[in-house]
Amino acid sequence: MSENLNSFFNAKSIAIIGASNNRSKVGNVIFRKLKNQKGVRIPINPHEEVIENKKCYKRVKDYDKGIDLAVICIPSKKVPRILKECGKKGIKNVIIISSGFAETGKTRLQEKLSKIGLKYGLNVLGPNSFGIINPKKNIDITFSSQNFRKGDTVFLSQSGGLASYIIDNGFGLRAFVSLGNMIGLDFSDWIEYFEGDKKVKRIICFIEKLNDGKRFVEVCGKSSKKITVVMGGKTESGKKITSLHTGSVSSDHGIYSGAFRQAGVTESISLIRAFGLREEHIVYSLKGKKVFIISNSGGAAALLVDELSGKDYEVEVENLKGTANEVDYKKALNHVGRLKVDYDSIIVVLTPQAMSDPLKVAHEIIGSKLKDRIVACFLGRDSVEKALDVLRKESISVITMAV
Repeated sequence: MSENLNSFFNAKSIAIIGASNNRSKVGNVIFRKLKNQKGVRIPINPHEEVIENKKCYKRVKDYDKGIDLAVICIPSKKVPRILKECGKKGIKNVIIISSGFAETGKTRLQEKLSKIGLKYGLNVLGPNSFGIINPKKNIDITFSSQNFRKGDTVFLSQSGGLASYIIDNGFGLRAFVSLGNMIGLDFSDWIEYFEGDKKVKRIICFIEKLNDGKRFVEVCGKSSKKITVVMGGKTESGKKITSLHTGSVSSDHGIYSGAFRQAGVTESISLIRAFGLREEHIVYSLKGKKVFIISNSGGAAALLVDELSGKDYEVEVENLKGTANEVDYKKALNHVGRLKVDYDSIIVVLTPQAMSDPLKVAHEIIGSKLKDRIVACFLGRDSVEKALDVLRKESISVITMAV
């Protein structure tokens, strides 16, 4: 499998299906981000003639040359048909950014994708993937708002928001892969692939579930890399969040811990420790034991819920999409305000995304009737600094690292 994954990181032609001229759309963000990579960008959209000054094609079949990699960012109901078109075109490597599958209860729709992928022999990353980053080739197929730095660490994660968090703190990466719901490619495939890269010193994994625990143990046992695992959904409350995040229903954490020991990998209790970053504890900023979390990162929410429920907090969560903007945060805060439960603390989690403007979200917090109970948990450094300054001036509790 590993030799077939080269096109994800060394693609000479990339089709963005769902490319757009609307700069608030994921398809536009990704298309513009690929401007500086050396390969050919191919915008696909049946409703556009030109996108960002590039000729647009109605369908992938209309492009008369080969395509190494397809990136799908369209509404979920249209994805099976488009994936089938990719298979017929002979595109073997596909990233499905689109969400709205098993994580929202649409398991049958996700099963359709699996069958199509198997029929055409596709390497599918996702669905509900945040994308990939290859600093070496200047390839960034994500909607993160950060510029990446080069390093010797590979980050494999079922949460894209956590990658934004790490990158924003200035941590250099050799590569990043967001696995999403994992209908095809999983952690074992990518660990095998990066085994062949001599410049990779370690691999850090954020895992909500494993598709094949036995294979994971075998692959890690053969790997020469230092592998560290951070588990999301260790508690019963955390499992509920991961099921809403990537449709993952994980086994008992003790079973996973045993597998990790057998595989010879290190399990870290937090992402901060895994990356060697400065640690802060969210519990120091909370009032009372009833907590509501609003987050644009399911992975971050799962890690917070695991920590808090392990300390006897009663926690409820509203998971926003990674594309959430300030209006979405305002609606979520208004929703909490209408609930009959009187929460002691409301944690507003923000990971740096292209659509999630920290300063605009900060102003929504300041304007909220709940602001005296809000803890702003903005996970990052460079891109959240101004927003945190504004919040501090308004005496809002803030924390920058917590997972």
